[in-house]
Amino acid sequence: MREIKIGFIGCGGNANGHMNQLAGIEGARVVAVCDVQAERAQSAAEKHNADPYTAHQALLERDDLDAVYLSLPVFVHGQPEFDVIERGLPFFVEKPVAINMDIAREVEAAVANAGLITCVGYQLRYLGSTQITQQILHGRTINMVVGKYWCSTGHGDPSAWLRQMNKSGGQLVEQATHTIDMMRYMGGEVETVYAMQANRFLKETDCPDANSLSLQFTSGAIGSLTATWAYAGDWSNANILDLLYEGELLNWNPSRVLVQEDGEWVDKTKPSPTIDEIFVDAVRSGDASSILSPYSDAVKTLAISLAANLSAREDRPIAISEIL
Repeated sequence: MREIKIGFIGCGGNANGHMNQLAGIEGARVVAVCDVQAERAQSAAEKHNADPYTAHQALLERDDLDAVYLSLPVFVHGQPEFDVIERGLPFFVEKPVAINMDIAREVEAAVANAGLITCVGYQLRYLGSTQITQQILHGRTINMVVGKYWCSTGHGDPSAWLRQMNKSGGQLVEQATHTIDMMRYMGGEVETVYAMQANRFLKETDCPDANSLSLQFTSGAIGSLTATWAYAGDWSNANILDLLYEGELLNWNPSRVLVQEDGEWVDKTKPSPTIDEIFVDAVRSGDASSILSPYSDAVKTLAISLAANLSAREDRPIAISEIL
């Protein structure tokens, strides 16, 4: 088995999660890590026996890399991707892919021109609960998709980049993108979005702390999403979907899908490979067919988040075609 040598640009929490996953994958090895905070890069390097860098350009000068992970704040995306593409390396990039559509489209075009394997960190697509849901819904008519993402991560330092609209895009872009992506993945493409937003509690930031969206799917189905990061409870109300199809109801969360069979509610799940395993296998084989979240597809999910923000600002429905 050919060893896949991987470099990391960004060594924050999400990056460390992927590094830990890769450490358990046979034939994958993190050989280089980069972060603008030298101590963070050094810590990751020591843990994974890798070489530390503080400039991603220096990391990309190595000639032994097979792939790169980019785990960066939303507003940093753009130049690091272009530099990786110029090196001709497959890359895994955390969601969301950009702070605006101009950057996303430019990177998308560069990826297509280079013919690179890409994978975006929409890991919920790869779960066993998602696979079961896809099997149940196959060939069925979906009537309505209802999602929610309620959590408490809006608390804390109001000067943090996460709570600055021009750096994070707010909760719909940075965080609830996972729920939006799953609504797309299960319900099909979205045609129109109408959104309302409010600052009811976290008034020291310019990011809304309450979001309510109405969605029109291309199929004719309709949907809604509520999202808040001003909820003080646990994470049990984050990434939840109710799907009404024909005369039936399905409730999905990352750990399981709840369906009705013979009048009884049944929990279903099954093991599945991680998104990191899928990416490493694709890089090794050169076959990207198992990647469910390539860059070009993730751009469509970003468009829904940005359309919702625009809708709330202008108080009108926004066609996704206006954004894409």
